[in-house]
Amino acid sequence: MEKPAYNTDIVRGFVIWSIIWGLVAVLVGVIVSVQMTNPEMNFPPYLTFGRLRPIHTNAGIYGWGVGTIFAMFLYMAQRLCKTSIWSPGLAKFQLWLFNATIIASAVTLLMGFTTSKEYHEMEWPIDLMIIVLWVVFAINIIMTIIKRKEEQMYISLWYMMAAIIGVAILFVVNSAAFPVSLFKSYSAYAGTNDANVHWWFAHNAVAMALTAPPLAMFYYVLPKSTGVPIYSHRLSIISFWSLIFMYLWTGAHHLLWTPVPDWIQTLAMAFSVMLIAPSWGSVINGYLSMNGQWHQMRENFLVKFLIMGITFYGLQTLQGPMQSIRTFSAFIHYTDWVPAHIHMGTMGWVSMIAFASIYYLVPRLYGKELFSIPLANLHFWLVLIGQLIWSISLWVAGVLQAGMWNAMNPDGSLTYTFMETMVEMYPYWWARTIGGLIFFIGVLVFIYNIYMTVKKSDAPSPAIVEAEGRV
Repeated sequence: MEKPAYNTDIVRGFVIWSIIWGLVAVLVGVIVSVQMTNPEMNFPPYLTFGRLRPIHTNAGIYGWGVGTIFAMFLYMAQRLCKTSIWSPGLAKFQLWLFNATIIASAVTLLMGFTTSKEYHEMEWPIDLMIIVLWVVFAINIIMTIIKRKEEQMYISLWYMMAAIIGVAILFVVNSAAFPVSLFKSYSAYAGTNDANVHWWFAHNAVAMALTAPPLAMFYYVLPKSTGVPIYSHRLSIISFWSLIFMYLWTGAHHLLWTPVPDWIQTLAMAFSVMLIAPSWGSVINGYLSMNGQWHQMRENFLVKFLIMGITFYGLQTLQGPMQSIRTFSAFIHYTDWVPAHIHMGTMGWVSMIAFASIYYLVPRLYGKELFSIPLANLHFWLVLIGQLIWSISLWVAGVLQAGMWNAMNPDGSLTYTFMETMVEMYPYWWARTIGGLIFFIGVLVFIYNIYMTVKKSDAPSPAIVEAEGRV
């Protein structure tokens, strides 16, 4: 049987640029954490917390997260379909437009042009760039799947298609706006409708951009790196359809205790709690796939990243539903507990899977063995320790904040002023900065290891090149 020739050049481009934007995201994150404890580190008008914070989140989600997704989807689609990418030309255009969009977003956000919508701050001209970018990407992946030479659809392809279609619908609906100038527009929705549509977008962007794609990557890389199959294909399919159905109803749990109708809030609460089941279906599938293979947690650095990543996913999908319950939300909302929850997801779940995926990709893209496995293990421990330091410190800070805000004297007056609460936060905010620095050092170790792998002077391994069918 003739081996398909896979295109790897464009995947290399996305790997390189996703790493660059990931470095920017973590560096800016460390800077804004320092600005929280040292206000004098704000330099108006451009280098202030208000301008840098959305650059941190967007570079992390869209530059690092989506950039890695682009790389992995283009890589996985070819191999799962046993055919080359449908249009290499479209893929090259996608890479160019991806970087142009990230740069345009950073520049406009620094200049203060923003819709003020969480995870959708970019103004309408950049929205149009994003739509074109996603349509090009979607066409290429879907056409590759259509012309596949492998009849069976592996679970990763289902998650890939859900992400592509889901993000398209969410983004276009939430982007509806009336432009009034080149970089200013007003939402097509008003009041509570605007809030409801936006958080339907924002929470399901987490579903379709930060849950479905990492699951697709996890289901692909885990069996490839362990040499054993996923425990249950049936469980993966049941979890997939349940997850896709339930996630779409959960967005309003961000709007508890607001003018949004109570029935919408209750519906979001119910589906958020039910979401534990399909989420943990994937977690359990991952754990059971390791039956008889747990020794690989010591011996295989890729497995460390993958299993710890799916573990953080499981913790996230317990913590999130807990936060969606009205009584708990009333206590914890607006506190530092919330960014702790978000960062455990983005850095503990998504980034762990992304790191593993890139470690898996690079030797196969360049036909060379990884430069240093000890450095990869060092990277794992640095990012794990850094992420735990800032998450745990902010969880504790959030509970302390909530307790102080709600404390009342016998006469009904507040026990603590807002400033007294702020002062108590400083040790925890410093811990966040220290954790961020440790994570940042881990990222530098990761980049050095990848760079040295690419630059190794030895010739490509014939075995790797042959196995990959590279062109």
